[in-house]
Amino acid sequence: MKSLFGYGLTTKEIAKEGGWHIFDDNFTEIKKDEYGNILMPSDMFKPELSKLEITSPGIPPDHPLIKKAKNLISEFDYFYNPSIFQVWVTGTNGKTTTTQMIHHLLGGEIGGNIGIPLAKLNKNSPFWIIEASSFQLFYTKYAKPNIFVILPIKEDHISWHGSFDEYVKSKLSPLKRMTQRDIVILPKEFEDYPTKAYKITYKNENDLIKKFNFKQNIFKTPFLLDEVLAKSVYYILYFKEKTLENFKIDSHKIEEFKDYKKRLWVDDSKATNVDATLNALKRYKNKKIYLILGGVDKGQDFNELFEYMKNLKIKLFIIGKETKIFEDLAKKHKIDFKISKELNKAVNEIDKLHSLESVALLSPACASFDMFKNYKDRGKKFKKEVFSLRKD
Repeated sequence: MKSLFGYGLTTKEIAKEGGWHIFDDNFTEIKKDEYGNILMPSDMFKPELSKLEITSPGIPPDHPLIKKAKNLISEFDYFYNPSIFQVWVTGTNGKTTTTQMIHHLLGGEIGGNIGIPLAKLNKNSPFWIIEASSFQLFYTKYAKPNIFVILPIKEDHISWHGSFDEYVKSKLSPLKRMTQRDIVILPKEFEDYPTKAYKITYKNENDLIKKFNFKQNIFKTPFLLDEVLAKSVYYILYFKEKTLENFKIDSHKIEEFKDYKKRLWVDDSKATNVDATLNALKRYKNKKIYLILGGVDKGQDFNELFEYMKNLKIKLFIIGKETKIFEDLAKKHKIDFKISKELNKAVNEIDKLHSLESVALLSPACASFDMFKNYKDRGKKFKKEVFSLRKD
């Protein structure tokens, strides 16, 4: 039999082929779906009967299904076709934007962690532009990119991977499968990582701007690095610069808007880790900042963030079910804070202090699923609360 683990976005699309046994913790009895697949509780998986297993990437490696599996691969492996030129993008922050920018420049198909399963991609397309998460790369054994774009790797998903080293190892794992005909663009700190691929290294966006002699850059930090990486891929293939003048950044990424008093608010709900929030703070470091912080911490170390914030003109409004870690760090670093718990309360408290010279920033450095469906839901509710503010 062929087995799918989990019944999420990735596996539901593969399941449309039919002929699968699908195991999920939420199944309590044996059923069939509309494609003739057999849906079964996880504890009914028999590894000796299974010839192939594909997992939903979010299932962690310590799950009993993963531990039992003998023939486990990822969707990247299952759909790998060497005749399709593949550009993979990974890193901690900026993956989605960089992937979208490359797709904007190159065309072809776009998918992966961006929210489009590979099963949906056109198998006859000349290009696949794929956003690759650490979870997907952890389970990938055979597939590889032709061009691999690696953004800076910072602490994230530690609770899933077990350590930062394991997280980095997953991110860099395609390098060992790449050949002399492949190219990797990677941070300089990883330049000695073993691979047969041709390496282009960078410390920051300026290194790549100089290397390729780019003249027409549209975006500001932190999106400038995404832009330069995307343009580097295009230059490698076509030996010329192409601009991103018609490209629009997604919602919930340092998205600026004004309230009824023309004060600046910023929806950066997609900042679900320390590095993303640091990038946002650096953009507004010369202003008085009212920062909404908190949520599911994912086992991150927040010391670097608080070390940076202690030198800013900043007040924190801490939200989420668990606030003690942030309260303790704020006290330790002598940073002004308020325990708001709820997002609407934080917005209303900031409203009383905010001026035309300050910035109110939702950049939580945490996942959202303690109180929201996802980061998009959190961002939408933030904007709704701001737009509901009225004059006294």
